[in-house]
Amino acid sequence: MSGTSLSGSNVTFVIVAMVFALIALGFAAMFVQSVLKAGRGTKNMQEIAGAVQEGASAYLFRQFKTLAIFVVIAVVLLFLLPVHDTDNEVAVKIGRSLFFVVGAVFSSFIGGAGMALATRANLRVAAAAGEQGGRETAMGIAFRTGGVVGFLTVGLGLFGGALVVLIFRSDAPTVLEGFGFGAALLAMFMRVGGGIFTKAAD
Repeated sequence: MSGTSLSGSNVTFVIVAMVFALIALGFAAMFVQSVLKAGRGTKNMQEIAGAVQEGASAYLFRQFKTLAIFVVIAVVLLFLLPVHDTDNEVAVKIGRSLFFVVGAVFSSFIGGAGMALATRANLRVAAAAGEQGGRETAMGIAFRTGGVVGFLTVGLGLFGGALVVLIFRSDAPTVLEGFGFGAALLAMFMRVGGGIFTKAAD
């Protein structure tokens, strides 16, 4: 890793990447506001949607509670694993474990926000589709809902990766292993369980 350097124009590229990450997060926030402004349909529709949202929240809480155990174990193991080709072994180990948690938190936030918005957008898509000539409006709401998760994933992933590179410089690849592992671990569990739940809710 001694050949990895960060100076001059390379720093500029990393900063530009962070700017694009913030722009992506801004688009996600705009899409959330746009989706939530849509009509919510009839009272009966809202009651059904409320039950689905309550179930989704309970599911997420239970899943996060279980996954927290694996996160703690993984943090300890990452700290104990050796680090090669560095003069700051302890700092890199701490950074790898810390950014594993950051990656897991980012992934959890994306999954939680995605499910929370999906269970609310379903109601609004159904309400828009039920209106005369509302197909285009319903498709627009559904598209923006999916866009939120996409922009959050790109924005937080790019921001976290750029932050690691700026802080750890030549040791960034090792720390990025922890960041990527944390994000992937949580995403794997949430993709399976969350996908089943939201498809059942649909």
